[in-house]
Amino acid sequence: MSKKKKTKDNNEEAEVISKDKKGADNKQDIKEVDQLESLQEELQKEKDRNLRLFAEFENFKKRTGRERIELFKTASEDVMISLLPVLDDFDRALNEIKKAEDDELFNGVELINNKLKEILKAKGLEKIGTKQGDQFNADDHEAVTQIPSPSKDLKGKIVDVIEFGYVLGEKIIRYPKVVIGK
Repeated sequence: MSKKKKTKDNNEEAEVISKDKKGADNKQDIKEVDQLESLQEELQKEKDRNLRLFAEFENFKKRTGRERIELFKTASEDVMISLLPVLDDFDRALNEIKKAEDDELFNGVELINNKLKEILKAKGLEKIGTKQGDQFNADDHEAVTQIPSPSKDLKGKIVDVIEFGYVLGEKIIRYPKVVIGK
């Protein structure tokens, strides 16, 4: 073989080896790029998951805070409900004492009644203002019975209030019990 031919063969071999190395480098670069892209996707998924968990935790904190406030507002609901018959008894007692015309006894009982009502009002208990002649609404009143109305203008309206209703905070704990005219 001649020197030129050997050099040419060597050059061709060097090119083939060089191309193989470049091909290998390109394959390795492609693998690295694919690996980088998959890692970036995984990182984005984890960031999104972390953000969602954080948002869920914030919602949990807000919800439990609202529930705690609601619990404090209505924690005394059972006690208030058990005191409602006592308030009714005070109202009936005041009506009977008023009939007996004993002013000193009436003033003493009224003083105690007012004191109790003020304490309960300070705790959030309020009487629902229902009176004779109001329009009956099944959502706001509990009809005990219907009687023939004493006058035409009381048809479908409240004729008598048997028990007053009460609200604790914004929650109705007892609906007013009424008699309606038909």
